Amino acid sequence: MSYVPHMSILPILIHPDPRLKKVAEPIEAVTDKLRKLADDMLETMYDAPGIGLAANQIGVLQRIIVLDCVKEEGEEPRPLVMMNPEVIAESDDVGVYDEGCLSIPEQYAEVERPAVVTVRWLGLDGQTHEEEFDGLWATCVQHEIDHLDGKLFIDYLRPLKRQMITRKMQKLKRELARG
Repeated sequence: MSYVPHMSILPILIHPDPRLKKVAEPIEAVTDKLRKLADDMLETMYDAPGIGLAANQIGVLQRIIVLDCVKEEGEEPRPLVMMNPEVIAESDDVGVYDEGCLSIPEQYAEVERPAVVTVRWLGLDGQTHEEEFDGLWATCVQHEIDHLDGKLFIDYLRPLKRQMITRKMQKLKRELARG
């Protein structure tokens, strides 16, 4: 009898939550438990729907992110799982994207980041990978790596705008708690 992993959709933490501000721990080795976590994170991200998810966002303080920025209808999805991802090079050119976050639902703001980044990470195959990303992929991978460092996209905003969004999220959490 072959084992077929059952994927789960996991609850996504909503800001403010102290776990979203913590720095995630490096991953020492690729295990079946981590492969299952990666599958669950991809399932959760696609279900949300989103283009990226960091382990912090589901309350797991380990350096693992998933992303897939393919949005065109009929285009082949390209799910990426990155453990211990790090930006090893970035362009001087910057890009500005209207960013959102699954932990900060329905709130968007323009964030400026390097337009092109080279990222090195550990793959599920246990190998080190390196790739250059631009456009939406570059924005997304930097956004998710920020999560692993306890940083949210609203941390790039002016204090007043950040407080306004935080208050909206506190209100949303109260409403969700009431059911």
